[in-house]
Amino acid sequence: MTPDACGGHTTVILTDLQPTADDIAGDVLAGLSMTPKRLPSKYFYDARGSQLFEQITRQPEYYLTRVELALLDASMPAIATAVAAHAHVVEYGSGSGRKTHRLLEGLDDPVAYTPIEISKTALLASVGRLADAFPGVEMLPVCADFTHPVPLPQPSRGTGHTLVFFPGSTLGNFLAEDAKRLLRSMRVTMGPRGRALVGIDLDKDPVLIEAAYNDAAGVTAEFTLNLLVRLNRDIGSDFDVSAFVHRATYSRERMRIETHLVSQRAQDVHLAGRSFHFDAGEAMQVEYSHKYTDHSFATLIADAGLRVVERWNDPQDWFGLRLLAPA
Repeated sequence: MTPDACGGHTTVILTDLQPTADDIAGDVLAGLSMTPKRLPSKYFYDARGSQLFEQITRQPEYYLTRVELALLDASMPAIATAVAAHAHVVEYGSGSGRKTHRLLEGLDDPVAYTPIEISKTALLASVGRLADAFPGVEMLPVCADFTHPVPLPQPSRGTGHTLVFFPGSTLGNFLAEDAKRLLRSMRVTMGPRGRALVGIDLDKDPVLIEAAYNDAAGVTAEFTLNLLVRLNRDIGSDFDVSAFVHRATYSRERMRIETHLVSQRAQDVHLAGRSFHFDAGEAMQVEYSHKYTDHSFATLIADAGLRVVERWNDPQDWFGLRLLAPA
């Protein structure tokens, strides 16, 4: 654990637990050894990847962020009442901090904010903005992979009351067993008195969903391909980025977007002295984005020892916020 002081008007204490190059290489080697091949979506978010994702959220086809922000604004008084005052807000994957700003602004006297974010650049940028906006909230960021248990820094004004904030439908990026493992870890982080506010993208017209992951401007495609750029730079792989294309399709049966990078020709990729062959047309899985019904979500969280205590949907039932408590 390496704490560093940074920030503007408010002191920000950073705990740096970001994955090493060896960690990343190990995950990539494991994924390339699978059939079909896959790459971990958590490594999308280097500095460039975080910038591209922020651009994605502003594309006209990408309804998720726009609808969630409006829902958060509309529901904030009820959320604040349900959460209660003096919460230590712990966010899984902080991104740009736009949603966090609305949450901290709407809650009753939050005592501290701990974002857990894998991209150090994105983490420090968002926390810097939030520190200036909320000088009374202690900023305790952690640069780490939130899919693994992370020791949390303790606020100087401790209350024992934690709110885990997990917006943006990121939970949907996990397969069921991985999602349950994450939710169980979240339950431990929350503690017996805590709560979690989780965003979920709801099942709807597949045409609408597919368009969100295949924007006309090609930003999502660039974002997906940037994963290969990042791996070439950080772990010494030799993916020919120009020889892969982005493909995202919605599986109605599995209620999820399935995103792949498709090899345009027969080729070999090398990493750590090993060679991995791709056939022409071979698809490598890089991300899932599950969509939920109330029934499927309730079943998922029940297996992790959690229950829904409050629910909010936008007027079109495109997106939902769910407040969870230990079962």
